[in-house]
Amino acid sequence: MNEIERRVLENVDMDGMIEYLCELISVQSHGGDETEAQENVAAKLGSLGFQVDRWDIDIEELRGHPDFSMSIEREKPLGVVGVLRGEGSGRSLVLNGHVDTVTPGDEANWSHDPFDGTVQDGRVYGRGACDMKGGLSCGLYAVKAIVDSGVALKGDLIFESVVGEEDGGCGTLAACLRGYGGDAGIVMEPSEAKLAPHVAGAMSFTVTVPGRSVHACVREEGVSAIDKFILLHEGLRELERERNSEVDNPLYARYGTPFAINVGKISGGQWAGTVPESVTFEGRIGASVGESREHAKEALESKVREVSERDPWLRENRPVVDWDGYSFAPSSIPVGHPVVQMLREAFKDATGREPVMEGMTYASDVRHLINVAETPTTVFGPGDVRVAHGPDEYVPIDDLETTVRTLALAIVRFLG
Repeated sequence: MNEIERRVLENVDMDGMIEYLCELISVQSHGGDETEAQENVAAKLGSLGFQVDRWDIDIEELRGHPDFSMSIEREKPLGVVGVLRGEGSGRSLVLNGHVDTVTPGDEANWSHDPFDGTVQDGRVYGRGACDMKGGLSCGLYAVKAIVDSGVALKGDLIFESVVGEEDGGCGTLAACLRGYGGDAGIVMEPSEAKLAPHVAGAMSFTVTVPGRSVHACVREEGVSAIDKFILLHEGLRELERERNSEVDNPLYARYGTPFAINVGKISGGQWAGTVPESVTFEGRIGASVGESREHAKEALESKVREVSERDPWLRENRPVVDWDGYSFAPSSIPVGHPVVQMLREAFKDATGREPVMEGMTYASDVRHLINVAETPTTVFGPGDVRVAHGPDEYVPIDDLETTVRTLALAIVRFLG
């Protein structure tokens, strides 16, 4: 490292970053209500010297785009992008992160207030701490370290704070269509501070299963839609095993089921005394890197048809599959791409360790940056996705420090 890079790392304000992360956690941003969090990040970007673009996202206009996906309706989603102009000719870099979170669920299952931002035992707890307000905070405080060091960058730094990632990525799509892209990008999703140039896809589905209702006292004369759902669920488990047995991507070597099929919601039946005449279940299917969404969808629909053919009732009363939720295409860039190698060297110099390179099994907004903004993009951020979306979500402070230091070095080196 040179003298400028050392000075940048010395100016990383960990205490300030943790304090800001707790502040951001306290701003609730789930269920499509993300504006207050967006205003918070916009103000932070302004304080760091960014030119801040704030705009009302036109959802109806976005709906016409083939990559549009959104499951939660929003009244006035707010787009926020900050641009830190470079002082010379140089490459441009995009940092991207989302403010939206999932709901906290039953707060009785939490040991800490999900919206308090609790620091304990080397962790920051709270909804969004891991997914992904921790990553957003790292990006902002990496920039702060550079600004506080008085370093003038040659290239432009574009910071995208987006809404709607959890349910389809409408915010990043809107930023891309507004013209924001660069020579490379980093999405700061939780990757356990691993370099992740490969990211899975995922599509949500709804299946309606028919039955025939009769009085429960003669249940054998009816057809239980719940029983038929069980057959279909077993078929989807079979499909999951088949699809994942074919995976030979070394970046997914530690996973037995990197591209999972999950049933997350089931509803049906009228009451205990009636054989259920209908069941609806919702789930998601993971798409492998290099696989089209159409291929993954056809695999699921084919399995539903196969199971139905084996059952006399379902053969005559076909389940209906709808693809009416979110849709994330898988995405990837070469492991040898300059942005990946730049992060690799920055990680080594910032931590003294060799980084781990791995594929991510979740879907993300990376595909919009790659496919729409034509910006080669990788994932790198703090926290483990295994603790996201559940009670007592947290991000390790060690991960935060690793990420902010790596990002600070990477920005300086990439932009010059």
